[in-house]
Amino acid sequence: MSPWSQTFTFLDGEWLEGNHPIFGARTHGFWLASSVFDGARAFEGVTPDLDKHCARLNRSAQSMCLKPTMSVEAMVTLAAEGVKKFSRGAELYIRPMYWPEQGSATSAVAPDADSTRFCLCIYETPLPAPTGVSITRSPYAKPLAVTMPIDAKAGCLYPNNGRALIEARARGFDNCLMCDMLGNVAELATANVFMARDGVVMTPAANGTFLAGVTRQRVIELLRADGKDMREATLAFADFDAADEIFVVGNYGKVTPVRRIDGRDLQPGPFFHRARKLYWEFAHAN
Repeated sequence: MSPWSQTFTFLDGEWLEGNHPIFGARTHGFWLASSVFDGARAFEGVTPDLDKHCARLNRSAQSMCLKPTMSVEAMVTLAAEGVKKFSRGAELYIRPMYWPEQGSATSAVAPDADSTRFCLCIYETPLPAPTGVSITRSPYAKPLAVTMPIDAKAGCLYPNNGRALIEARARGFDNCLMCDMLGNVAELATANVFMARDGVVMTPAANGTFLAGVTRQRVIELLRADGKDMREATLAFADFDAADEIFVVGNYGKVTPVRRIDGRDLQPGPFFHRARKLYWEFAHAN
């Protein structure tokens, strides 16, 4: 395995350099996948919506029956401190996390909220160039809220996304559209998705089968404020297959065009270009 990129983690009152081990074999968050996290970005001297990502982490903890121990303000302050440890202009991923150390007194499976721990991990990872990605339809589906904690950004949700990515990449695609249990498109395996047709921009309506991302909501607001016809709607794979343009939105890559859906080539369109421009203007204005 290649070495980890430069990494600093705040844990128990101190900054640790490198991929410092913090779990034991009996740690609940490791053994039973009860961790939650969030992800923000630092790039070009800005950290857009960092406070919203930290606020969502605390909501995720509560959804997973954990006890948030850090205020949003404290996390934002820590993140600013950590970013200064890197070279000026470094493109960083900011990842605060909670996990329970132990199971409850009555059941090892249920987490003990009073054992909740916190860390903040910041590491260098470049923003991907907006050159475009290829996508396909995944044979795997998103779970329902009655089966998994969809309202949390929880580590236990990601193995399903991971196997969807592996399957898509084995067929020559970068990512994949995942549908809900009714066959409606929910999101990509690793990002929210937008499409445009006949002058209307649409994104799957949040229906309890995927996490409606912070960057997704920001882009919706920016496009609407810009006067675009921006709608949240129930969308099928056929809608994306017939779209004039498709772009994906998420914290890791921000706003990225889709250049191919299955066997059909696409070009980055005017709504993608406008959304990316508006997002960069927002990021640098706040």
